[in-house]
Amino acid sequence: MDAPKPASSRKPRRLGLYGPFILLAIVVVAWSGVWLWLRAEVERRLDAERQRAPLSGHVLTWETRRVYGFPFRLDMDFTGFNWRDPSGWSVTVPKLKTEAFAFAPGHWVAMAPDGVTLDRPRGGPVVVTARVLRASLFDTDAHPPRVSVEGLNLTFSPASGAAPFFVQTAREIHIHTRAGPADQGAFHVSLEGAQADPSAFLGRIAAGKPLTILADAIYSHASALAGRNWPVAAHAWSEAGGALRIRQLRIHPGDADLEARSGDLTVGPDGRLRGEVPVRLVQAQRALTAMAQVGSIAPETARVAAVTLTAAGSPTPVNVDFLAGRATLGPVALGAAPKVY
Repeated sequence: MDAPKPASSRKPRRLGLYGPFILLAIVVVAWSGVWLWLRAEVERRLDAERQRAPLSGHVLTWETRRVYGFPFRLDMDFTGFNWRDPSGWSVTVPKLKTEAFAFAPGHWVAMAPDGVTLDRPRGGPVVVTARVLRASLFDTDAHPPRVSVEGLNLTFSPASGAAPFFVQTAREIHIHTRAGPADQGAFHVSLEGAQADPSAFLGRIAAGKPLTILADAIYSHASALAGRNWPVAAHAWSEAGGALRIRQLRIHPGDADLEARSGDLTVGPDGRLRGEVPVRLVQAQRALTAMAQVGSIAPETARVAAVTLTAAGSPTPVNVDFLAGRATLGPVALGAAPKVY
């Protein structure tokens, strides 16, 4: 009988022990490189956009910028952030905090904890503060990009010497844009629980009661709505045959009400609205009186329209027509149609 062979004296292989740690170290180093590249790419694109902005008449500036968030986020904080449009509109944010997940660098969320200042070309600056004021941006190559803005418990304070804003406070504001099929775009705007400025048109109608605004619409030829400023973009969209279809429109100041659930609008060569919108009016006489008080229509026109609409009862079904640069409410001429650009 053969004697048993002695056990092998070779040392156990340690690859199985150290292999996972080596692999983890490789992954960490590789991901660190990817994150650093993403940070540099975000900074490069933003710097390029800042340098390119003046070529189209825009202004994009900031005082300081900080990028951090390793390993899984890209956080970018600004102070003194400012964006200005050639038409004179601008937004200034004292402190802007933005972030995106590193594995989804095209989806950004932004917050303005200290509010924003909205500068109007004619009315002057308005300081907007809120308990919550945030926005998100996604799919920037779409027409329009996917944008959402949300504000809670807002206050609108005109700067010294500036004209009043049409609202003073609001419980909520929501703004959304979306791209659809067949080169369509959509937008949704809602303003809830607002207190209108007493001297403004809607404030005179609301008479101290809350104001609600809801607008929901889709529009064609969304990709044509592009240009260095709003007039250029609106003209290009009009030339391409762009049209807007109202899905829902409601303006509810106090006891009055204007509601539309259909209507197609275009823009004429003169930059004014064209089309017809069937609406339902409650407290039409009060709205007409307010229009006369702010100078939108002549007092005599307001009286004639009030008599005509009162005879139709309340709520009053009537068409708002925009034709040949003029606006009419039923059989009553109101004046020039709204100018889009």
